[in-house]
Amino acid sequence: MKDYDYIILGAGASGLMLAYRMASDLFFDNKSILILDKDTDKGNDRTWSYWEEGLGEWDDIIYKTWDCVFFSDKSFSEIINISPYCYKMIRSETFYKKMWNKINTKSNVEFINTSVLNHKIVENKVLVTTTLKSFSANKVFNSLPNTSYLKQDKYPVLQQHFIGWFIKTKVDTFDDTTATFMDFSVLQKGNTRFMYVLPMDKQTALFEYTLFSKDLLEVSEYEDAIKYYLKEKGINDYEIIETEKGSIPMTSYDFTESNTSNIFNIGTAGGWTKASTGYTFRFTTKKTKDIVKLLKSGKDISKYKSKSKFWFYDLLFLDVLANHNESGSTLFSSLFKKTNVKTIFRFLDEESNLWEDFKIITSVPSKNFISALFKRLFK
Repeated sequence: MKDYDYIILGAGASGLMLAYRMASDLFFDNKSILILDKDTDKGNDRTWSYWEEGLGEWDDIIYKTWDCVFFSDKSFSEIINISPYCYKMIRSETFYKKMWNKINTKSNVEFINTSVLNHKIVENKVLVTTTLKSFSANKVFNSLPNTSYLKQDKYPVLQQHFIGWFIKTKVDTFDDTTATFMDFSVLQKGNTRFMYVLPMDKQTALFEYTLFSKDLLEVSEYEDAIKYYLKEKGINDYEIIETEKGSIPMTSYDFTESNTSNIFNIGTAGGWTKASTGYTFRFTTKKTKDIVKLLKSGKDISKYKSKSKFWFYDLLFLDVLANHNESGSTLFSSLFKKTNVKTIFRFLDEESNLWEDFKIITSVPSKNFISALFKRLFK
């Protein structure tokens, strides 16, 4: 059985980004690294979008940017200039290519195409069993789905679930300078439902019908909602050129509880998804840097914790949304109506100060949040 210094389970965004950072640092040149994944080519299986101020690390692979965003519900709609921020989109195929181009320059990094069955600590090593064979390592970084959050009731669990259509029209149809963040004009049906639209050019756009709720829908319900939305916008002559779908857990469950000095969960499996929004890519960028620094310092990686005041803010938000799922439109519209977008972005990036936190907190209806706070304090 071959032994490694590090094994990375899963070659998605977090696994590859961590491997990329290791391959980019001379410290790891004498370390043996193995990446395991059941897929050899994931292609354009998803898109990642995020806001960022100024130049960023991934600008060389950005597919599209927007300087304005559109927000709408039944009582408020506005096109918002987000300067000095910019909304950026990366297509996964380009990202994977950049990661592998660097990783493949290192002879100490291996990739094996196989499915992981399990991993566990045996003495001071981690034993990883796959459909091909078993491997061992000093440390394992796991990005494969971690369903432990589903086996508890201390923290609410919602899903950000969606189906998206990339459509192409025959004539110029879209304003490709503006991304639609949230259009709550769609029927809410007792949930938090919105349309998310990213125009790539004047004839191509991604339409995603998205929910923040506990239960997934039948595929036909998402697709019917997109069809109806397009019809309402007067878009009837179009071709569906690509589709995508996803379901991202939204929970304040502490995923770090299962981390040890030998096994560390990363990505969504490590709780790197922002619980209140479902955004993960920006946090993965930050946290993979942190992990590399920890490894180089020789410190125990299990001590890496990310719980902060923002964790508690997210917890209260999810408590409210879980018990009043129909209130999402009101909460978000109040936030965008009363608060500067720069303050919102700093808050959601977990970089805001207490005064900015206060502005955010006082911008949303307080009744349900006060109730959620008292329930948490006196449980």
